[in-house]
Amino acid sequence: MAKLFTKDTQAIFWNNNRSAIQRMLDYDYTIKRETPSVAAIVAPTSGNKFDKFFFGADEVMIPLYKTTAEAKKAHPTAEALLNFASFRTAYDVTMEALEIGGFKSIMITAEGIPERLARGMNQKAREDGVIVIGPATVGAISPGAFKIANIGGTIDNIINSKLHRAGSCGLVTRSGGLFNELGNIIAINADGIAEGVAIGGDRFVGSVFIDNLLRMEQNPDVKYMVLLGEVGGTEEYKVIEAIKSGKLTKPMVAWCIGTIAKYYDSGVQFGHAGASANSDMETAEAKNKAMADAGIHVPKSFNDLPAKIKEVYESLNIAPIAEPEMNTLPKTRRSKQFICTISDDRGEEATYAGFPISSVALPSTGKGIGDVIALLWFKKQYPKWATEFIETVIKTVADHGPAVSGAHNAKVTARAGKSVVESLVTGLLTIGPRFGGAIDGAAQYFKYANDNNLDPKAFLKYMKGQGIPIPGIGHRIKSLKNPDLRVTGLMDFAKENFPSTPLLDYARTVEALTTSKKENLILNVDGTIGILMVDMWRALGYGEDEIDEFIESGTLNAFFIVGRSIGFIGHVLDEKRLAMPMYRHPMDDILYDVQEADEI
Repeated sequence: MAKLFTKDTQAIFWNNNRSAIQRMLDYDYTIKRETPSVAAIVAPTSGNKFDKFFFGADEVMIPLYKTTAEAKKAHPTAEALLNFASFRTAYDVTMEALEIGGFKSIMITAEGIPERLARGMNQKAREDGVIVIGPATVGAISPGAFKIANIGGTIDNIINSKLHRAGSCGLVTRSGGLFNELGNIIAINADGIAEGVAIGGDRFVGSVFIDNLLRMEQNPDVKYMVLLGEVGGTEEYKVIEAIKSGKLTKPMVAWCIGTIAKYYDSGVQFGHAGASANSDMETAEAKNKAMADAGIHVPKSFNDLPAKIKEVYESLNIAPIAEPEMNTLPKTRRSKQFICTISDDRGEEATYAGFPISSVALPSTGKGIGDVIALLWFKKQYPKWATEFIETVIKTVADHGPAVSGAHNAKVTARAGKSVVESLVTGLLTIGPRFGGAIDGAAQYFKYANDNNLDPKAFLKYMKGQGIPIPGIGHRIKSLKNPDLRVTGLMDFAKENFPSTPLLDYARTVEALTTSKKENLILNVDGTIGILMVDMWRALGYGEDEIDEFIESGTLNAFFIVGRSIGFIGHVLDEKRLAMPMYRHPMDDILYDVQEADEI
């Protein structure tokens, strides 16, 4: 892993830190990344499915997940985890990510993780070959490719520090604040940074100086390196040994801050947890001398560091770097009020889920209404057997005569002189749990029983405990001896075309029990449709959670609504064509029981 990040690197962001995420996306837009660097956000307490962020003047939707596992499963190519959890949670989040696997790097902002936990966490990451940046870090950057959260500061500061494109320097520091300062110094005195890491201020961090410098040694973009150490610890001595052994060969400029400590009578704790000398060799003065003795370019003081960087850079005769084109962030941005992910009418031709209407609507395409529903309802291209099943369902439920309540209401409204739309709506408003809604119910309860391995007797007992009849079971006229040909047709179609029908097979065992009690307690058309829809989605590869969501959102009932609308409109047009008068219900069909009102 010579390069820490590339322009294709994507991250999963743990904790919805909107300002930090927006800064990453602003950087992406500025450097002209094709895809946002944040693939997903883990927000355990959020009830939303996504959050909106600006990408230039436009907005993008970044999905939200409850857990890291869910996010990683949905975005397997996201190789960086940006852990913005609190110090109480950061350890658990990191360990979970290591167990899940698939991450090349994990950045941890929290400081103060208990040292015992931090050491175990870092050891686990090292064993798994995962680069941990932090704890207590602002992150890292590969200029012109990917940056973590707030590192580098504002876009103006990033451009001034030449962090919008790769330079020649590999920079490693403990301090995030001094990282930004050094970025500016290197931009003024050289050509900028090729890769930079702020390893973090805690005493026990994941990747130390030597880890990052050895990687930069292999990075062809890095021509020389700058190391900013500090008082405390002995990590700089590992760098010295690597130079002596020939593992590090590129020129290096280094300085350890904290030389002022020698003027104090007792030990001084500087800003970072690890910035305190516990022995003479941990002092900044001792480490600076040791590095200079090893051939590292060490200035006389921090104030001399810029001149030393310039000296080393100019000695390498590096060719000038061409400035790339950049996008400019708009000064004002307005959030959109509506979101549409199924169709687009902005181009030469409107599209259904990315497909021009002509590519699915014209007879020559061979596509049917089932294909259109698959695109607009599910944003998927369904195979032929699935679209034909959808069309079969719509044709099956299109009408059930004028006596059912929906058709009756539509006819009465049409006879009142109302329009087709008004008449249709009155019919649709009748659809509910008692009329058409059994499709949803059958799918919900049969799936629940099947998922929980309830045998037919246990299922009947469960439904009795719920206090409701089994949705999808029972018919007023049809029975075993007088089967519903619509049901038979749907089952035959599924048998011939579906890869498998496990829920229908289960439902047939339930039907065998219910019909043993009463012949008309058969699977009816609503039940068969709901059950086969679940089997269809399973065969198409949907997860159980996705199917449950379809059921809960009323998707199944929507098929009934579309199909029955055809029949309602037919009845409305029939009334119009026959010029039927206003309807008045016959008085002899009403039981009148009107008592004289009591006086209060």
